[in-house]
This record gives sequence, C-alpha cells and structure tokens, in this order.
Amino acid sequence: MRSAGTWHIQPGQHSCNTGRSCSLFNSLVPMTSAAAQARYPLTQGVNPWLVTLSVMLPTFMEVLDTAIASVALPYIAGSLSASNSEATWVLTSYLVANAVILPASNWFGRRFGRKRFLLTCVVIFTIASFFCGAAPSLAIILLARVMQGAGGGALQPISQSILLESFPVAKRSMAMAAYGLGIVLAPVLGPTLGGWLTDTFSWRYAFYINIPVGILAVIMISRFVHDPPYIKNAKVSAFDNLGFGLLIVWTGCLQIVLDKGQEDDWFGAIWVRWAVAALIVALIGWIWRSWSKPDGLVNLHALRDKNFRTGCILIALLGMCIYITIAILPLYYQEVLGYTAFAAGLVVGPRGIGSFIGSPIIGILGSRVDNRKLLCAGFLGFGVCAYIFGRVDLTIGPFTLLIPITLTGFALSFVFVPLATMTTLTIPREEMGNATGLFNMLRNIGGSVGIAMATTAVIRRSALHQNDLGANLSASNWVLQQKTGMLGHFLAHGLNPAAAQPGAYGTIYRLMLQQSALLAYVDVFRWTAILAFFCAGAVWMFDKPPAHVHAPPGAH
Repeated sequence: MRSAGTWHIQPGQHSCNTGRSCSLFNSLVPMTSAAAQARYPLTQGVNPWLVTLSVMLPTFMEVLDTAIASVALPYIAGSLSASNSEATWVLTSYLVANAVILPASNWFGRRFGRKRFLLTCVVIFTIASFFCGAAPSLAIILLARVMQGAGGGALQPISQSILLESFPVAKRSMAMAAYGLGIVLAPVLGPTLGGWLTDTFSWRYAFYINIPVGILAVIMISRFVHDPPYIKNAKVSAFDNLGFGLLIVWTGCLQIVLDKGQEDDWFGAIWVRWAVAALIVALIGWIWRSWSKPDGLVNLHALRDKNFRTGCILIALLGMCIYITIAILPLYYQEVLGYTAFAAGLVVGPRGIGSFIGSPIIGILGSRVDNRKLLCAGFLGFGVCAYIFGRVDLTIGPFTLLIPITLTGFALSFVFVPLATMTTLTIPREEMGNATGLFNMLRNIGGSVGIAMATTAVIRRSALHQNDLGANLSASNWVLQQKTGMLGHFLAHGLNPAAAQPGAYGTIYRLMLQQSALLAYVDVFRWTAILAFFCAGAVWMFDKPPAHVHAPPGAH
C-alpha cells in the first residue's frame, strides 16, 4: 500500500485511500467487457457521456454553420458577383433540402441503422462544406448547399434519438440539458467566429471550419455509438418512392420560385406561373398520398390532433420570424451601417447568450407553469424586441441594440421547448418520429419562405422609399439648394471646383439611398413584430396541458 493520494485499483471499483469513491476516474478507466456491459447496459459498455459528446458534435456543427453563413452573405455576394438577394439563396437552398430529408430520416435510420445513417450524413455534410468553400460560382455553391442540407437534415433527430436511448429515464433530462447547452453555444460562437474568419481570411473558411469538426465527429461516432438490438432486427416497410418524389417536386418548385421570383417580377414571368402550377399539383398529390398511405413517408393523420395542428402552424410562423432576423439583422449592420463581418458578428452574437441564460430557466419552469403562458411570454418578448429593431436610425452604435438582441435569444428559449411539448402532448409515442419529422420540416419551410419574403420586401420597399424621398428633392427645393451649396463649398477644398457641385449631389444621393434602405429594414422588422404578436395570441388555441408535462423525446 502506498501513501495518501494514491489509487488502489480493483475490478469495477476505484477509490482513493481516503475511502471516497472517485467516479470520474472510475468512468474513464478501461474495464473488462463484462464489467462495462454491467455498468452501461444501454450503450453496450460505452460511457453514455462519451455518446453525448459524439452526437453533440455533428449537431453543433450544423447549427454553427447556419449562424456563420448568415454573417458572410455580403462577402459571398461580392466574391461571386451576386446581389444580396441572390446571396440569401445560400440560406434558403439549405433549408429546403434540409426539410426534404427530415421526414425521411426516421425510415433511413431504421432501414440502414442509426449509426451508419448518422455517419453517412456527417460525411456528406463535411464533404459538401469543402465544396461550398471551394465554389467558384454561385451555381456551384448552391448545389453544394443543397448537398449539405441533405446531409444535415437528419443530424438533429438522429442524434437526439441516440442520446435519449443511451441514458436511463431518470437521467435523460440531465443528458438533454447538456446536449442543449452545446447547441446553444453554437449561435453564440457562430456570428463572431464567422465574422472573424471572413475578415481575417475569407468567407470560404466559414465553411472549411466544418471539416475538422466533421472528421472528429466521424471518429467519435465510429468508436462510441452503437445501434440497439431492436434497430438491428427491425422490419422496415418499403420506401415510399412516390411520396418522396412528390415532396422533392413541390419543395423544389417552392425553392425556385422563392429564389428567382423577385428577379423576374413574380407572376409577371410565364415560368413562375408554370412553376407555381407544378408546385400546387405536386403538393396536392403529396397530401393525398400522405393521407391515403399512413405507412408511407409521412402520415398526415397526425394533423387530426388539435394540439399538433396548432403547433405545426406556429412552428412555420416561428421559422419565418427567426430566419428573418437571422438573415436580415447582419445585413442591416453591414449594408446600411457599413460594419465589417466581424463587427456585425459581435453585435448579433449576444442573441446566443440570451438563449444560454434562458435555457436552464425554462427547464425549471417547464414542468411548473402552464406552457401556454411561457409560449405567450416568449412570443411577446420576441415581438417587442423586433419592434425595437424597427425604431432604429443611422445614429445607432454597436451597443445600442445589445439588450434587445440578447432578449431575443432569451425570449426564443421560452418558445422552442414549450412549443415542442405542447405540439406533441397528445401524440402517441409510436407516432412521435413521424410527428416530429413533419413538425421540423414545416419549421424549415417557414424559414425559407420568411427569408424570401424579407429580402423581397427590403428590395421593393427600398425602391418605394427612394421614390418618396426623391420626390422632395427637386432642383427648385431651396433646402436642397442650400445643402448642396454648403457641401459644394466644403468639397471644393479637396476637389476640382468644377467637380464640387456634382460631388455634392452625389453625396446627397448616397444619403438618400442609405435612408431608403434603412426605412425598408424598419418595415421588415415591424412586420416581424406583428407576426410574433399574432403568434402570442394563437398559442391559446392549444388545449390546457395537464400538470407535470415534460418535453417529448423527439422534439428539438
């Protein structure tokens, strides 16, 4: 025996000579296969916290990528000779591809095994990230983003399924809290990291950063994640090829119309009318197929449930609200106020800090307070913050919106978990996978529609405000004459006197463009606030929940 502070290693138990159990050492020290199986039967001998870390990495990578890409949009547009509205396709193409895969993730996981399917998705996502960074044109990066969205669609639902089955029921809430903590950190790091990479190196590194994370995730999943026996022996029905094909057609048409409609004046273009017709036909066919074939890709019979139907409407509207702010707020700081990507990332980053603070609070209140009250408070808080965004002007500094941006994240933490809980409250457990797939698909579709609507509104409202402001800048306006005279006198000191007057008019015109853009962003923020206030009222369509309701396993 050795002196105090040394370890006495016994099979299956490790303690120091003080007599106290040392659980950390015991959990990490190698054990025999029988001892490991006895201690961690649900994970086939692997410490469940290693499983948690393994499945957290790909989900963290996917959430981080969305936050990083939103900050780099102006630089992507400039590098690839695209407009800002075209650059937003980088977000919408990902969301739609992601939405297509979400309903099918449950079938693929049962058919090929969750571990194998998760590994495949991580590999696809990582390879697509390389092609996004190396893309020489907008068309190539959009194809890579579709590929990336297809790979990222199943990362969250599959990761959560693995995580929840790796812990006994009594420890699942603690596991989900740790998992959620990792996911909440991504929006905190994403804008700042993306801005720093874009300013210091290039926007391409905002995608290259996924490669080492993806490689580490593949190694850890291969080493520590195993499929349970019921997955290995599961009998899976035939894949619904028709339902999947119709889903691809209508979501693809929706994507094309949303992305290209603004350029060609929407229904003023013949191709838009044909695309919308194909969208409607495919959507009706998909609804009919999903309703008449309950064992197909998606079972729409879940929409008979009032709570689930209400939740699906709200998650689509929430997706619109969230992705409007994710896409528009960094653009506002960069395009209107002239911030760099890094500065814009620092300004919008506190949203994640708000979520970080709110997550443990909602974990405590979720089982004690009527979830409808929490939802209403969350939507009202988000709406108030969006209204504050709609009161900005050109004199704001980097800290002016610090509190409302932080409160936005805090308010959203009061929406996500209660909304998922209320939506799936009366859904049978055997239908949970189907219900959560449809639920999250509608969130992404709503986000894609919201981004398209916001970018279109910014372009059109900016032109409208420019016409309104320009109407007051006639050559006979004495105020304009006075201001141009003062500017011309000032510019004459540094310019050729003959160029001073045109320079003065050019300066005023630039200010008019800046004011027009500001007013357009203000309009979008205020409309977002109205949408959030509507959602705050709509939450009362939910039935009153019973006491002690906890978040469902498949919700995220």
